[in-house]
Amino acid sequence: MREQLPIFPLNAVMFPGVSVPLHVFEDRYRALVHHLLTIPEKPQRLFGIVAIREGFEVGTHGVQSVHRVGCVVQMTSVDPYPDGRFDIEVVGRHRLRLDGLDTSGPYLVGDVETLPDPAPLTAEAHEEARRARAVFEDYRARLSELRGDDVLEGDLPKDPELLSYSLAATCLLTLSERQELLEAATPLERLAMLRHALREEMRAMRAIPSLPATEVARTAWSPN
Repeated sequence: MREQLPIFPLNAVMFPGVSVPLHVFEDRYRALVHHLLTIPEKPQRLFGIVAIREGFEVGTHGVQSVHRVGCVVQMTSVDPYPDGRFDIEVVGRHRLRLDGLDTSGPYLVGDVETLPDPAPLTAEAHEEARRARAVFEDYRARLSELRGDDVLEGDLPKDPELLSYSLAATCLLTLSERQELLEAATPLERLAMLRHALREEMRAMRAIPSLPATEVARTAWSPN
């Protein structure tokens, strides 16, 4: 399905099923929130988030280019500030492909195509989910040991698709790695990629036991 949606470029990758807080302060994104608030049906307060390929969220240089695959999100809550800023909460709904971007209005508007849902999950996908969950538990234990405190706590989804998105959002990965995971065609492919990435991280942790590899050469994910 093709449609037009407001677009919010970020230095982050958004995934379906994942909730994220956003602090909105730039004029064009304030205008986007004002537009969403005119929509009475809250489930229809939708816009697209795409990761920035080149450029910055704010400043004189701004966004130069964005990745084409992103995520449709729903604004689920909004808290305004007296000076016009907003704190909002969004939840990912489904993936999108950006086919064009109109920059002439008060906020960006994209021509987007909804990416189809994957085929029914197979026994192989459920087995891959089991293996990925086990590797993640090893990764979480190793990272907690290195940091001296429990990290990445929380229950994991049982559904392979939701698990793949949850791990992609939770694990300490680079933006490019997260983007590759978002673009993966199936949960099976995404879970296999995650399992490989986590094993590589643990291999690096063993090589530099005093500091997790994710802190040596990676930038922690932030929704801003």
